Amino acid sequence: MATWVLSECGMKPLAPVFPRPRIGAALSSSSKVGFSDTNKSVADLKFQPLRCNLRDRNWGLKVSTPLRAASTEEEEQTNVVDVMNGTNVVDHEKRLEFDPGAAPPFNLAEIRAAIPKHCWVKDPWKSMSYVVRDVIVVLGLAAGAAYLNNWLVWPLYWAAQGTMFWALFVLGHDCGHGSFSNNPKLNSVAGHLLHSSILVPYHGWRISHRTHHQNHGHVENDESWHPLSERVFRSLDTATRMLRFTVPFPLLAYPVYLWQRSPGKTGSHFDPSSDLFLPNERKDVLTSTACWAAMLGLLVGLGFIMGPIQLLKLYGVPYVLFVMWLDLVTYLHHHGHEDKLPWYRGKEWSYLRGGLTTLDRDYGWLNNIHHDIGTHVIHHLFPQIPHYHLVEATEAAKPVFGEYYREPKKSAPLPFHLIGDLIRSLKTDHFVSDTGDVVYYQTDSEINGSAKSE
Repeated sequence: MATWVLSECGMKPLAPVFPRPRIGAALSSSSKVGFSDTNKSVADLKFQPLRCNLRDRNWGLKVSTPLRAASTEEEEQTNVVDVMNGTNVVDHEKRLEFDPGAAPPFNLAEIRAAIPKHCWVKDPWKSMSYVVRDVIVVLGLAAGAAYLNNWLVWPLYWAAQGTMFWALFVLGHDCGHGSFSNNPKLNSVAGHLLHSSILVPYHGWRISHRTHHQNHGHVENDESWHPLSERVFRSLDTATRMLRFTVPFPLLAYPVYLWQRSPGKTGSHFDPSSDLFLPNERKDVLTSTACWAAMLGLLVGLGFIMGPIQLLKLYGVPYVLFVMWLDLVTYLHHHGHEDKLPWYRGKEWSYLRGGLTTLDRDYGWLNNIHHDIGTHVIHHLFPQIPHYHLVEATEAAKPVFGEYYREPKKSAPLPFHLIGDLIRSLKTDHFVSDTGDVVYYQTDSEINGSAKSE
């Protein structure tokens, strides 16, 4: 009524004071707000109207560099001051910032509950059908290129076959996760055949990749494309530092990683005594190393039969392109977003918070060819879901994720836009602070003429 009288008299009424929205770390599994009511579905909770009329407010993200969220106690104290006294009102825009480093207001059980039950079902026949499809394409491409043997054809063959080698890797990767089938022996046999054919030690990589999934988003414990601390970064010689962040060299890193891992870590995927592995995994590692060596011997034999140049054209160049695919895709799963994403240490890290810093990517026509590996967030949280259910599972989980899910840019038929994301990230994402439990990438000004260190 008072607001109406002031308006009629031509005077500007006081701005209404709304309770601060509870976002980020202010929500927890024990909060009265969120998903604590087990009798309501996620959809029911999502569409409950707010008590305040906030429909016309702009809830969009306003900053690119996130701030640390206040603790729950600090949030509650601030709300009391704002609502009861109407003083010390913090800028509303800052209130509404989304902090990707804050603990999410949901848990793994709520994400799992949102995913249809059939998405968890593994069909070994369907999985094998993808293997048969990919193997037929690989053999057909090789036979066609060898028959035509034309320099107009070879570049097209290399691009196509390198992509198919990458598709074989993804299927072997599913075997390693157990999402290929519920039969461990089938997973192991198929995984060894698929991975050995492209010179990947199946068990050695499977185990290190398991470590990556169990520690994703952790500065020190992550295994794949984890950030360098500033101390490790400064200890690198200039040549190594430049090579790590200059295209195309990072796209050729995978074979080096298999032999000696990343800077700051020691061990080899071929050595059963490496600290990558437990003592009871020694036999598995030796088996995979033997299969890898057998494939290498087969390639040497083929080189004598058909000649090294023909072998290079049929296998060598596609292998290099496969490695570039692998490095590109795995790097962009965790880097290159337009907004800075957090990395964690200590008590701030959790399996869920680490997984939520991964990214989905759209690869256009290639999504089906490489088995939807770009649908990565759900895969990271629940690697047991078969690849042919990842898209549906992701769509079902989006209402739970909210702003913690970052919609990928829609790709043209071929995902050339991702090259720009890669280059931009390599120019800015160089190291993280040696201290702090929630950290973000910083930039070294001496690399690629990038901006001053942030």
